[in-house]
Parts: sequence; C-alpha cells; structure tokens
Amino acid sequence: MKKRVLGLLLCGVMAFSMLASGCGSSNDAPVPEENNQSADATENGLKIAIVSSPSGVDDGSFNQNNYEGIQSFIANHPDASVTPVKEESGDTAAAVQAVADIVADYNVIVCCGFQFAGIGAIAQDNPNVNFILVDSNPTDAQGQEINAENIYAMTFAEQESGFYAGVAAALETQSNKVAVVNGIAYPSNVNYQYGFESGVNYANKNLGTSAEVVEIASYAGTDVTGANVGGNYVGTFADEATGKVVGNALINEGCDILFVAAGGSGNGVFTAAKEAGNVKVIGCDVDQYDDGANGDSNVVLTSVLKVMDKNVEKQLNAVIDGTFAGKNDLLGADTDSTGYVKEEGRNQLSSDTITKLDEVYELVKNGTIVPAANFNGILPEDLG
Repeated sequence: MKKRVLGLLLCGVMAFSMLASGCGSSNDAPVPEENNQSADATENGLKIAIVSSPSGVDDGSFNQNNYEGIQSFIANHPDASVTPVKEESGDTAAAVQAVADIVADYNVIVCCGFQFAGIGAIAQDNPNVNFILVDSNPTDAQGQEINAENIYAMTFAEQESGFYAGVAAALETQSNKVAVVNGIAYPSNVNYQYGFESGVNYANKNLGTSAEVVEIASYAGTDVTGANVGGNYVGTFADEATGKVVGNALINEGCDILFVAAGGSGNGVFTAAKEAGNVKVIGCDVDQYDDGANGDSNVVLTSVLKVMDKNVEKQLNAVIDGTFAGKNDLLGADTDSTGYVKEEGRNQLSSDTITKLDEVYELVKNGTIVPAANFNGILPEDLG
C-alpha cells in the first residue's frame, strides 16, 4: 500500500536533502536585539541559544519541550542564560545559516529539527562550541552523515509513541474511523504516521478492534526520498488555518479520534475538534491536555511523548560537569524516552485501554513489537 524506500536509499538522500520536525506556555527569557559577548566568557555562566523551527519555543509541542529542558537546567544553574532564535522559513539552508550567524556568541547551541542536520561543518569549524541536535544526525559540507566530538545528536523512535497512539485510538473510537494529521513528511513525522498505522493494525489483529485509518489523497505526504507516504499532511508546522481545514475534512469523513503530530499547525486541528464537539485528539511530543480545554470539557484523549526536555537537560549538565561527548544517539522506550500520558486527570482513557497500553508498552520496550518507521524496512500492514 505504501511505497517504501529502505535504509540504503536514505543514506543517499541525506547527501542531498536535509530538511524541522515537530508534531503552550510562553517563554520568559527576553530575546536580545544584539549579542556581542564572546562565547569564551563562561565565568558569567553557560550561554545557551536554542534555534527553533518557525512555530517557535512557545508552540506547545516540539520546540517548547526542548526549551523547557533548557529552562529546567537554568533553574538549577541560575548563572546560565538562554536566547531563543526562531528561524522563520523552515528552509534547510536558512536553518544552517541561522546557526552560523550566532555560533561565535554562545557556549551551547540547541538545534531543533531535521532541517538543522547540515550544522556538521559549522561544528567542525567551531570545536569550542557544543551542539545539541534534535531529530537528526549531523552531516558535513558534502551532505554525508558524520560523528562530531562537539555534537550530541538525539533522534527518537517516534514510531513507538505513534504506535501507542494507534492502539489507544483503535480501542477508544466509537465511529471506527481514526486518522493522523502531520506537519511535513520529515522522517520523524513519517515515523509517527507509520507507528500510528501500525498500532491500529496491531489492535485490530490482537485486541478485538475494527478501526479504519482514514487518509485523504489530496493531503498525502512526500518523504525526503520523494516517495508518496500517504497520510494527511498540512505541509507546514506553522499554519493553524490549514491545520483546521485538514482536521475538518477528516471529521467530515467520520473520524472521531485524530492523532495530531503537526507542531503549530496542530492547533488548528484542536480547534476543529473543539467545534465538532464529538471528536477527541491525541496530543504529540508533550502532554497537551491543557491545550484541549473546551469550556467544561476537554478534547484530549491522551498524549504520546517524545521525551526531549530531560535529554536536553542531561546534555547541558554534561557540558557543565565536563562529560559531554559527541554521539549520534537513537532514543526509545528502553531509555524511557517514548511513552504516553496515563496520569489521572491528564487523560480520558478507559482503565481497560490503559491496561492494554501498559502491556504493549512492555512488548515495545523489550523488542517483541517493532512498529513500522520511515526507513526500518517494516510496513504498517506487517503489524496487522
């Protein structure tokens, strides 16, 4: 059903195509108009910059979770400071240039999204600056993936969290029609999509459900290899209006549960669900229950997690204690870096669904279940 391009082709693609990922609270740190202080001035505390995708560090999702990791670090190291830098276009060349423009001014730069992969050459030219790269491994000037001593790159098994969302949706739907809404078909977003489809298929085969995953052909995504991956893609992470259009289109198709992995565009899907009145959403990356408030009710069924904040904070602590080391790291359930919200008052799952989710979580964690991902050679239908 889906065209799939496997790992060897991905390596070729990385050589010519590096594209932000994403699926709130506002920040308190002022953004200075100009910063001319040298990154060598560490006696006044660690100087940190976070360069985000167009939806910014208050998007209530991907960027904000990374920012909250920095804020948590600063709470314990009040001499440190952070400057948010929003790259407005989402273009890969512009993203890399945004980092190049500020590299001389900071000790650590946190880069949020797949479009920042090309910072490898900047890091190599600035060995005294440490980089935390989220959602991609770094590439050099030729587009080849590298390991760099001053880049800790974290990617996540988003397909695991997508899988939990699919299982939950299949178990909780009343209409037996569910869907996932994504931003751009970067690998992380396709991982969420394929994981969700895998979860629905698994539940239909093993847990007695009969849910259908709805896709609208006009919103199909094209991944970084040029392959049509289906799904429902807004085409950006920062367009609430179009997000609402896509959400309404799926609601009109009969979907009563929407998994939203679209960054700021997802706010429009939330609005569509609130206006519909009989639709639930599954949040992405962070606990989005507060975003689901709708008068006396709430539209959020649960949220699935990609635990970036704690991993960002961990690496900032490593910078301070001198143990920071470059690495390209894939994080999943085995390091408690994927998951779902089941805390009382933060979800609307039945106790039976939570029990089943806990069971499949352990199967994912120990490798018994391996959900489909953009480039792992597994198809969502393989879980059916």
